[in-house]
Amino acid sequence: MNNEVPVQTLGPQGEVMAHAIDACVHCGFCLPACPTYALLGDEMDSPRGRIVLMKEVLEGHLPLADAAPHLDRCLGCQGCVTACPSGVPYGELITSFRGWSEPQRERSPLDKAKRYAILKALPAPKLFSVAARVGQYAKPLAPALPAALKAPLDLLPEHVPAMQPSANFTPAKGQRRGRVAFLAGCAQRALAPNFNAATLRVLARNGIEVVIPEGQGCCGAAALHTGARDEALRLVRQNLAAFNPDDYDAILSNAAGCGAGLKEYPVVLHGLPDEAQARAFAAKVQDISEYLAGLLRDGELMPFMPTKQPLKVAYHDACHLAHAQKIKAAPRALLRAIPGVTLTEIPEGDLCCGSAGTYNLEQPELAAQLGQRKAKNILSGTPDIVASGNIGCHTQIQSHVRRQGSPVPVLHTVEVLDLAYRGEL
Repeated sequence: MNNEVPVQTLGPQGEVMAHAIDACVHCGFCLPACPTYALLGDEMDSPRGRIVLMKEVLEGHLPLADAAPHLDRCLGCQGCVTACPSGVPYGELITSFRGWSEPQRERSPLDKAKRYAILKALPAPKLFSVAARVGQYAKPLAPALPAALKAPLDLLPEHVPAMQPSANFTPAKGQRRGRVAFLAGCAQRALAPNFNAATLRVLARNGIEVVIPEGQGCCGAAALHTGARDEALRLVRQNLAAFNPDDYDAILSNAAGCGAGLKEYPVVLHGLPDEAQARAFAAKVQDISEYLAGLLRDGELMPFMPTKQPLKVAYHDACHLAHAQKIKAAPRALLRAIPGVTLTEIPEGDLCCGSAGTYNLEQPELAAQLGQRKAKNILSGTPDIVASGNIGCHTQIQSHVRRQGSPVPVLHTVEVLDLAYRGEL
């Protein structure tokens, strides 16, 4: 798609946007892969339509306010990237556009307050944990509250566990076979601390030494994807200073959104002096399932104990694993390696669950429609366990399967592996 995007005025991020717009041939293969197009059926709420809108705004032909509602409804799930035969880097485009456009947006005081709370609470696990535990007491009031306040309460689990202290170093059990760094994350430390505990146990059991570097912070994905570019740059550089990639075999994350965010650092710093440092860092980043599947492939993964009885496990593809990182086979291979597990595929498996980072807080109505659709698809296969690799998906899916009246456990993939190692599955 030819464009007149003023790259010289916009700088390095303008180059990213112009390249993505140029790559689109307007074929429409992205439309059926887009959750909002599936729900609304509006061309302007599809990737193809949004690319046109961004192009028109950047070229000065369309006011930002006219395009904003459609762009705000984009989940950033990148399902369109998987579907696109031309390789349009839509994720890079929408992220860069939001960073450029956000300072120009006129938002209501309530919207500003909500975004401020999200950007301050999410990257601060202790604050987030306190807020979540207080929120538990307000859950009975949720039905009477406006959507903006009701959504976060609906998503809270019935019980918010206390945060678990974690050591900065976990030694390998037996002979040391590797050394990795681990990004501890934000939301999972507050809402599901067992994700990290299970991750450390599984790695240690396989002879992997784990370092949680001091000075690390939020991955920056929430700031980046909501257009808070200056805050995102601060967090990116904080992590680049905390992690020296030369010291580790890999830099691991157990949250799909965080891992995708870490791998995005070179795009965030495109054209800036520390871009090369970001590339060296991103080259070492792996999802926990990606890393463990490598051990499995090489015959180095410790065998799992059989399940106590045959189990059907429904695996949900987190968008930022399947689409943003192209990781689909690894978690499935790990789950299939557990004797007694039968892996089942979920209908419309490539469709987002509606979590999408902070989307279920910012667009609660659409997110709830997608959450209910996902829950119904999952439960149609009558699984014994639902597994996924992302805290946002876990929270969203658990909330919506409970609304369907199902008690089915929703676990992180690595929690399933940990239970299998301990003979508790």
